[in-house]
Amino acid sequence: MTTGIKSENNEETIFMKQLFLTLLLAVTAVSAFAQNNVVVRWNQIAGVITAPGIDNPVGGTTDASGNKINQIHAGAGPWTTRDGSARVNLATGEGSFDVDGLVLNGSSASGTPGPINSVVGTLVCNPGTAAQAILDTPATHLSPKGNADLSFRLNVPAECASPVFLIRIPQAGLRWIATGTRPVTVNAFGY
Repeated sequence: MTTGIKSENNEETIFMKQLFLTLLLAVTAVSAFAQNNVVVRWNQIAGVITAPGIDNPVGGTTDASGNKINQIHAGAGPWTTRDGSARVNLATGEGSFDVDGLVLNGSSASGTPGPINSVVGTLVCNPGTAAQAILDTPATHLSPKGNADLSFRLNVPAECASPVFLIRIPQAGLRWIATGTRPVTVNAFGY
């Protein structure tokens, strides 16, 4: 009779160890996946506020001769927005952005996008470093009221530190006119 009890306890112990190991592996796998599935959300889009003729470049590095290279230059004049947001999954490259009321602030075109009728979203990885990567979405329509939205997929490099999201204008040499602000980094599961 004692052997029956020991046998049952032994089987129960083995089962519990196997269950524990299975759960531990599952939690580890989910954690590893979550770490590699990072989503950056910019909760607001703000227009660039520069005086006409003044540049406010983003990123860029210096070459061996001390010259600035790979800079992203600001658009001509000040731009404002009413609202907007952007998000990019750094593992899959899937993302989207929307901007509302992206218009010029000042000049005869004040309150309108002026001659600008399309925009491009740009993810900048590792800005200001030798590993800086500039990834552009396809162009999307900018309405006469300054509204645009786009879902996209980018080829994000494995290392994408300090990401920046910009809205740029293809009509003027891809100058930036708005940027994502208030970034939040979460895993794809929302925590």
